[in-house]
Amino acid sequence: MAKITGIKCIRTRKNGAWTIVKVMTDQDGLYGLGSASDVYNPEAVVQIIEQLLAPLLIGKDAANIEDLWQTMYMSGYWRNGALLHTAIGGIDMALWDIKGKEAGLPVYQLLGGACRAAIPCYGHAGGKDIGELKEDVHKFIEEGYSVIRVQMGGYGGGGFIDRDKANLPQQAWGSGPVFDEQSYLHAIPNMFEQLRNEFGMNIQFTHDVHEHLSPVNAIQLAKRVEPYSLFFLEDALAPEQIGWYRHLRQQSATPQAVGELFVNPQEWTQLIKEQLIDFIRVRVSKAGGISACRKIAALGEAFGVRTAWQEGGENDPVNQAAAVHLDMAIWNFGIQEVNHFRPEEQDVFAGHIERKGGYLYPSQKPGLGIELDELKAQQLLGEGWRRSVYFNPYQLDRKADGTLVRP
Repeated sequence: MAKITGIKCIRTRKNGAWTIVKVMTDQDGLYGLGSASDVYNPEAVVQIIEQLLAPLLIGKDAANIEDLWQTMYMSGYWRNGALLHTAIGGIDMALWDIKGKEAGLPVYQLLGGACRAAIPCYGHAGGKDIGELKEDVHKFIEEGYSVIRVQMGGYGGGGFIDRDKANLPQQAWGSGPVFDEQSYLHAIPNMFEQLRNEFGMNIQFTHDVHEHLSPVNAIQLAKRVEPYSLFFLEDALAPEQIGWYRHLRQQSATPQAVGELFVNPQEWTQLIKEQLIDFIRVRVSKAGGISACRKIAALGEAFGVRTAWQEGGENDPVNQAAAVHLDMAIWNFGIQEVNHFRPEEQDVFAGHIERKGGYLYPSQKPGLGIELDELKAQQLLGEGWRRSVYFNPYQLDRKADGTLVRP
């Protein structure tokens, strides 16, 4: 069996926002790729892989994926953190890629085989006003989507007030528009009313609250949008407030999707077991890779909760490939968030996931079916790139009094 001989991190995309893990073996030409991207802390993940996990795994049998996962999980003693899980997730994907290549089968075949012909996905429609949003929705319908996420601009859109119109204190903090929960609570139901009047009930809509509301207002929103039959309402509550999902479930039948920020099994286990949510939305890499997510999916199946793995605009093609292979093999799959890449980015990743209409199609090649051109990956970084000067914190919103809005 193949032995691990090396693990390296390959930074790519402009400014190095993507981190691709390559696990090499002692078998000629046999290696695996995984995603360990973290757009806010990429170098921290790289250090975990290079200083802790790679030396730990070199010389080990690449076939023993579960044992290697558990070894990595406990290797730093403190566990269930976002950065460690991202590092584990990248290596785990690469190990499944290797196993598929050794078997001569796509990864989804190793996971039990196909449960569907293709993967339904949803697009992201947005606009600064309802007119622009309707135009964008029309575009996605023409492209073949039957499920569309709708936002009034960015996250929290519909709830922002320009500073010259807001009731600001003296020496107010911040410089941009301020977020107002009551404005948001009025704007979003009104948005859905206009969309239903325009498009009827046959198109399915989702909406991402992105944890911008206090718990009681999140419940209010779920109740107010109930007449518009959402496919799901996403991240109505922050991870710190997940206990409020019990109250939300008692008062609203709006389907709930959550998990984008989850990394600890204790965050999703009770929500699934108590059937307080309808879709679990962890990112495959952040939860610890394919090995971890197939267990989450199995738990969800037992309690009637479907998957909707998270893909963000900053995510990479390898993570998307891992998500789609899981989607193919999971019976309780729900929907897959779509991601769009520029042509020059797709050119780096031969065998990337193909989208046709509102469906995603995995490569039928062995493993994840995706390859990386390392020279082109280097060129994507741009001239003068240095890993030591990367700085990209999450951009936070504030209320009129200066209070930060927790994303």
